Amino acid sequence: SDIDSEVEQQNYSLQNNMEPKNMEELTVFVQNMLQNVQDKFQLMSDQILSRIDEMGTRIDDLEKNLG
Repeated sequence: SDIDSEVEQQNYSLQNNMEPKNMEELTVFVQNMLQNVQDKFQLMSDQILSRIDEMGTRIDDLEKNLG
């Protein structure tokens, strides 16, 4: 899936980036990584909620058509 390929790309880039040289660089690195994870999680959550709403609408339409 797209998400799997994105994770593979991130893992590849993380392995090939220069390692942080001090605590400040490490802190920035970890903060950026956590922000990226949070952003992706939010995007997936939004997509799931959107699909649930769409399914609800479809179920409502089916009920109207059957009733």
